[in-house]
Amino acid sequence: MSTPVPRTAVLALGAFAVGTSGYVVAGLLPALTGELAVSETAAAQLVTAFAIAYAVGSPLFAAATGRWERRRLLVAALAVTGAGNVFAALAPDYTSLFAARVVTAIGAAVFTPAASAVAAELSPPQRRGRAVALVFGGLTFALVAGVPLGNLLAEPLGYRGVFALVAGFSFAAACAVRVLLPPVAAPPAVSLAERFAVARDPRVLAVLATTVFGCLAAFSVYTFITPVLGATAGVSGSAISVLLVCYGVGAALGNVLGGRVTDRWGSRRPVYAVIVAIVVILALLPVVATTTASAAVVLFLWGVATWSFNPPIQHRLITLAPSSAGLLLSLNASAIYLGVGLSGVVGGLVLRHGGAALLPEIAALLTVVGGVFAVFGLRERASAPAPVSAQSR
Repeated sequence: MSTPVPRTAVLALGAFAVGTSGYVVAGLLPALTGELAVSETAAAQLVTAFAIAYAVGSPLFAAATGRWERRRLLVAALAVTGAGNVFAALAPDYTSLFAARVVTAIGAAVFTPAASAVAAELSPPQRRGRAVALVFGGLTFALVAGVPLGNLLAEPLGYRGVFALVAGFSFAAACAVRVLLPPVAAPPAVSLAERFAVARDPRVLAVLATTVFGCLAAFSVYTFITPVLGATAGVSGSAISVLLVCYGVGAALGNVLGGRVTDRWGSRRPVYAVIVAIVVILALLPVVATTTASAAVVLFLWGVATWSFNPPIQHRLITLAPSSAGLLLSLNASAIYLGVGLSGVVGGLVLRHGGAALLPEIAALLTVVGGVFAVFGLRERASAPAPVSAQSR
């Protein structure tokens, strides 16, 4: 049966809450550096803290909560996310804020893969790409509205006020899931050892590596988008918020297109097309995005390309091992945030030693590396055969 829109919508609402929790630091960098008296690189490590905690915690907590009824699990995950944002709003110093980001990440690490798996489970194979894309639409809307809004509100409210608002929305999303989502039975219990055994197929490992490098490339630029746009287009302040909206609108469109083209053509062609597009856009960004108007166009196109990437990648994992879809989506979520976590380190190093304008070029090279792994991940045969549906061809 197909997934009713209200169910998918409430899952997307929760994804918006955890997405804003994760991404909002990119819009708060100026406020964090000013109020905490730390460097941009140090402030960006709050992204790294969230991402690494997510990457490590996703498979661990998925195994620990494997027998939980899914609605109960989703509500608890959103409550933990909200609590982490409350701690962030109350944190007296950088160290405490760092710890609060870890707590927030634990809730997000449980929610996103569980929500994606529920959407995929309730959908027929020919609509799984769109079902997962709709859930991830909540994450893209966090880019469209949550992050730019955080950037705008940081000046009147301070970063503490922004974290408090995100906490409130997380708790509201938890209530919505509890009221609007029906009970969903837990999948068969799977141990941590069994969880990682599914990754023995080298194609799975290659797809996960593609995700890591794709997210590392994207967020190496996105996390430091304020200094990047300052260096290339000479913009700052409220203009950054407008440009973030342009990126977010493109991301929302890309997420929808990614789901639709995946359902029509499978995984291979969309992934290759997206990788080529991202490489070209990032390589040209420093020389094309030299005015506010041109930067808006480039960021819109970059958003479309980057967020068209998730649906075919997740579809590929589901078709490689349909019976282990939830497990693979959990591992892919870890791969996403491993890439995001490394982006704070890699981006910080490039920013310090090469300058902001060099970041897009390095990101283009990292995307090429991801493309090499994609070639192996999308091949038809591997040493450890796994069932593959016709749609991935």
